Amino acid sequence: MTPEHAIKSGDPEALNQLLQPIFDTKAYEKAKTEGRMMAVGLPAGPGAASGVMVFSANKAEELAAKGQNVVLARIETSPEDLRGMIASDGILTARGGVSSHAALVARQMGKVCVAGAGDIEIDYHKGTLKCKGVTLKEGDAISINGTTGEVFHGKIDTADSELKQVLIGKTLKPAQSKVFQYYDFIMKLADKYRTLGLRTNADQPDQVENAIAFGAAGIGLCRTEHMFFEGDRIIAVRQMILAKSEEDRKKALATLLPYQQKDFEGIFKALDGLPACIRLLDPPLHEFLPQHDNKKGQAEVAKQLGITAAEVDRLVAELHEFNPMLGFRGCRLGILRPEITEMQARAIFQAAASVLKSGTKVKPEVMVPLVGFKKELDLQVEIVHRVAAEVMKETGKKFAYTVGTMIEVPRGALTADEIAETAEFFSFGTNDLTQTCLGMSRDDSGSFLPAYQGLEIIKANPFASIDQTGVGQLMKIGVEKGRATKPDLKMGICGEHGGDPTSVEFCHKIGLDYVSCSPFRVPIARLAAAQAALRNPPAAPTAKVTKDSKAKPATRAKTKVK
Repeated sequence: MTPEHAIKSGDPEALNQLLQPIFDTKAYEKAKTEGRMMAVGLPAGPGAASGVMVFSANKAEELAAKGQNVVLARIETSPEDLRGMIASDGILTARGGVSSHAALVARQMGKVCVAGAGDIEIDYHKGTLKCKGVTLKEGDAISINGTTGEVFHGKIDTADSELKQVLIGKTLKPAQSKVFQYYDFIMKLADKYRTLGLRTNADQPDQVENAIAFGAAGIGLCRTEHMFFEGDRIIAVRQMILAKSEEDRKKALATLLPYQQKDFEGIFKALDGLPACIRLLDPPLHEFLPQHDNKKGQAEVAKQLGITAAEVDRLVAELHEFNPMLGFRGCRLGILRPEITEMQARAIFQAAASVLKSGTKVKPEVMVPLVGFKKELDLQVEIVHRVAAEVMKETGKKFAYTVGTMIEVPRGALTADEIAETAEFFSFGTNDLTQTCLGMSRDDSGSFLPAYQGLEIIKANPFASIDQTGVGQLMKIGVEKGRATKPDLKMGICGEHGGDPTSVEFCHKIGLDYVSCSPFRVPIARLAAAQAALRNPPAAPTAKVTKDSKAKPATRAKTKVK
């Protein structure tokens, strides 16, 4: 094969098989023969996991700290479950799709995940999981196959990926692994042809290090809300949410500031001069509080904050939204609670100054989420610039930074020319752009999407691969209008579609500068980007017409740049 033929012949998705733990073949076949398969859900995080089943994040942390392998089983997950998800080897949910919270976080962390296993019934109060006549209690063994969506009761032995042992675990040297040698050859060959840049979606230094080992050149999305659940800082977050005055809210935010700064310092150091696109607080505030069905959690919060459980329940009810995805979140939080944006900007810039002082370069990029109106971005950018100037004056350190926005609502794409007057970069948040464009919830669409695919209403799951006809049109409009205002406007994608080969090729075609995806999908995006470049070569320049040529000179329409 020629190198070009070899690259175009590869299957990017097949790389997943090199990166994930797998079931021991004999043990897996035995489990199937014994009829231990309970259900089949959506394969949301490839690989295999086997361990003790738990129903709460606290229990997952507790058992993992004792050295046990854990599978976290939830009806559905939320940011409140993050610590348990980190501690677990695998995640199983009864609801949700391939772009649900559980699936997104699992892929980002390289965790095995089966989502939307609708046949299972989880009862938190009884501590049971039931399916097809089998009842498991918390503490029983369970095994999940995130590549096929299969769920088994009982333990099945697993084996780690050889490639991970070389790149991350460092338990094998490159010379000892034929798999690594072949992988390294293909990846270096792909890098010769691709023109798209590659970044990663990461919130912690270890995730950054993993992504860089796989070839990422920076962070395309750092979700700051995930940092709020570390250690005891969630108490300060809840104090901020439940504060009755701006003064009380600022006190709680002052407690959070050093935590956030330390987080960003760790990320900047891990990047060692590579860019970090940091999204300001995005989710609705109710996600940080135990809901009505979690009375134990509400009682714990009440004790921590020195108020009654009834008051916590009342405040949760006040924060309840009929459709949180379309409610009080994103830049709307920062506009009505500007002190939140101020704290986060200060944490970012103080971390930048501190790391810069130690001799490490930094490239912070502050991203304002959910912008649909230019004025929304203007108000947030004003705060960011003011805080940056204050930090530079206080620390005596000068640092470069940029402020941009996440294009994730249709109006943001349709008015991109206006928004680009303020924004220094665009990042397409295709998870929410798909939801808002199609009017579909990624967590609830599992009840009809399979049927839609069977009826050929849609060709593929739009939450796994970009709907190029609909969502793609909005992206094209955003690119064209944005660059009509700023021809050199940097643009990327940070939705989970950034790791899907078909979506990567689409991003190449419409002229994005980079794609960003979960750390363990970076190799897939590297190969897909190379294939996109080879399949879609740049148009040849128009030949010059000489005096001897009979051809008429080609004419070009002049484009006015606003």
